[in-house]
Amino acid sequence: MINFNPTEEQRQVIEMVNRFTADIIRPNARDCEENREIPDDLLAKFWELGLVANCIPEEFGGYGYERSAMTGVLMAEKMAYGDMALALAMLSPTLFAYPVLEMGTEDQKKKYLTQFCGEGFKFASLALMEPRITFDPTQIKTSAKRESNEYILKGEKSMVPYADKADLFLVIASTDQGAGVAGTQAYIIEKGAEGLTISEPEKYMGLNALPLHKVTLSNCRIPLENRLGGSAGCNYQHILNLSRIAMVAMAAGICDATKDYAVNYAKERVQFGEPIASRQAIAFMLADMAIETDAMRFLAWKAAWLADKNEDCTREAYLAKLYAGEYTSEITNNGIQVLGGHGYIREHPIELWFRNGRGIETIDGLAIV
Repeated sequence: MINFNPTEEQRQVIEMVNRFTADIIRPNARDCEENREIPDDLLAKFWELGLVANCIPEEFGGYGYERSAMTGVLMAEKMAYGDMALALAMLSPTLFAYPVLEMGTEDQKKKYLTQFCGEGFKFASLALMEPRITFDPTQIKTSAKRESNEYILKGEKSMVPYADKADLFLVIASTDQGAGVAGTQAYIIEKGAEGLTISEPEKYMGLNALPLHKVTLSNCRIPLENRLGGSAGCNYQHILNLSRIAMVAMAAGICDATKDYAVNYAKERVQFGEPIASRQAIAFMLADMAIETDAMRFLAWKAAWLADKNEDCTREAYLAKLYAGEYTSEITNNGIQVLGGHGYIREHPIELWFRNGRGIETIDGLAIV
């Protein structure tokens, strides 16, 4: 039977993240958006919470708590309630650390996980998306070919968080273009590798506070031991599932923030002698926003619950992502509608949430729980 009652550890994480979101993320979100950068001191404050190192085993310098996708979902939603771009930035080290934790060889864990348990924020990233209109995460075009004791990677990646600062990359590449997910693996590339080129930050409709780069791999050579999981390889579908679950959780956070802001505005905004919340059209719209947000949240929870049980959650993660992509746009747009002309003004945060949330439908690989 499905049980979504949080554990004591999860309650503590929720309380901690709620305070951090209210005190740090939400107050700084607009400035970060306008300045197109997140100050290092904000990243350092998040790192001090120890939430990335929380589930890394003590033998590698972490705190040794149980790894849980459900805990990650709860954390990602609460952080995105404050701002999605800051949440993605602060959780970006998990893009590398958690796949290595779950699927890396013992040598890979010893070499890399210790780097995520130090005092300073560790920049690391995942290169999954590719710059083409027909991009399909199950049909990766970036190739990895074995030659002697090396792999040679060729291709282009887009929307790679903090690629200019990252010391470590997990690059998704195909060994068999016709095999889909079964022919796709992840490869560890370290900063400065020959054939690895980082472009200037790309510009998008939203997520302006988060540096997203194009990465080019031109005959990038790496040793055989840098394939995630070694000769056994990794479960790429699981990486994709965790990424999708994380994005749905963040979508729920954006939608919850939009709904709360719109409700408060509708209660305070008086026209013709009464709050606009008392009008049936507005009230029904707000009710639908709440229903769809809850549905999105529970879809993420179900997929995470299955992942924690080591069961295949591919169907659940995909459907949750599909639902979130459609309804995040609808909910944030309805939030703008509730505010009327004020919804178009940057003084109110809903226009930012609309622009950030619009990417949920097409983005993969920017977060992992």
